[in-house]
Amino acid sequence: MSFTKTTEQASHYNHLEKMTVAELLRNINNEDKTVPLAVEKGLPQIEILAEVAAKRMRNGGRLFYIGAGTSGRLGIVDASECPPTFGVPFDLVIGIIAGGDSAIRKAVEFAEDDTTQAWKDLSAYNINENDTVVGIAASGTTPYVIGGLQECNKNNIATGCITCNAGSPLAKTAQYPVEVVVGPEFVTGSSRMKAGTAQKLVLNMISTTVMIQLGHIKGNKMVDMQLSNHKLVDRGVRMIMDELEISQEEASALLDKHKNVRKAIESYGNR
Repeated sequence: MSFTKTTEQASHYNHLEKMTVAELLRNINNEDKTVPLAVEKGLPQIEILAEVAAKRMRNGGRLFYIGAGTSGRLGIVDASECPPTFGVPFDLVIGIIAGGDSAIRKAVEFAEDDTTQAWKDLSAYNINENDTVVGIAASGTTPYVIGGLQECNKNNIATGCITCNAGSPLAKTAQYPVEVVVGPEFVTGSSRMKAGTAQKLVLNMISTTVMIQLGHIKGNKMVDMQLSNHKLVDRGVRMIMDELEISQEEASALLDKHKNVRKAIESYGNR
């Protein structure tokens, strides 16, 4: 059964080189406005995948993202932001890109075409049945990602995906597919644009929802965040002040003692 890559279809705009800067910006913005609406249509699928990941992580599992090119980089960005934001170990959410870490900055030729390497990359982390693997590929045809999910399926590991074409081979491989169809790109085939934005939005939703489900947010605050700079220390002090209704000096002293917003708040209630 054939399927159409809408991400590869011709742009709705032509003669881009003849447009003014204002016209280019306005037209790109008009296309970008359609992305959240496309994501909205995928909410039921996103909900299922987030629930699966959260359930497995409660039982000691991890969340893996695998992808190539832009998709791989987006997964790494989301994974790398979980420890400082939610105070979780660096190896709880893991992003893997085809071609290895050097591919984060510079494309590695044909890395995405290797059907066996993703499983090798995952195996280096002793992946097991408690884990969840999400394959990210705008096209839905990336061999590296599909091959990885196929091996995960054989080994009873939960698989999801984020793709921007309907009915793709990747979506058919994943147990819990997420399809966000954004249509043709402003620059034909440049899936770092709308497709990349859609993938980033979905990743934000999955990781944030999972971390809230795992208890790493109190109220609406990042009480488990890492205090890795002065801005975050100041934010932590304000959180404690607001939660406990105490002075800045008291809040600062508590945070300095406990080095963690949650622990500072809990210690105050246990006095």
